[in-house]
Amino acid sequence: MRIERAEPKPSRIFSVYLPASLYQKLINKAGKGRVSTFIKEVLEEKLVKEEQNQKEQLKKRLIAAYQRQAKNKNLQSELALWDSIAGDGLNDK
Repeated sequence: MRIERAEPKPSRIFSVYLPASLYQKLINKAGKGRVSTFIKEVLEEKLVKEEQNQKEQLKKRLIAAYQRQAKNKNLQSELALWDSIAGDGLNDK
């Protein structure tokens, strides 16, 4: 029985110039032959954290905006008026 293997996603190769001291630290940390894997993992971690941070910032901004709206007396009275008239005529026969 033959098992189908999924094709790996296409990869891109790019060059990065690093100062010699940073490159040596990278080799010491990742180990020879594991630099690409190490860089990939670090980048993925960084990008995920950044995305989570952006979502958290958006959530905070939305909460602040909702709190401002809840405190706005003019807006609340306008919304109450619209709520009272929104269904007018829908149930009339």
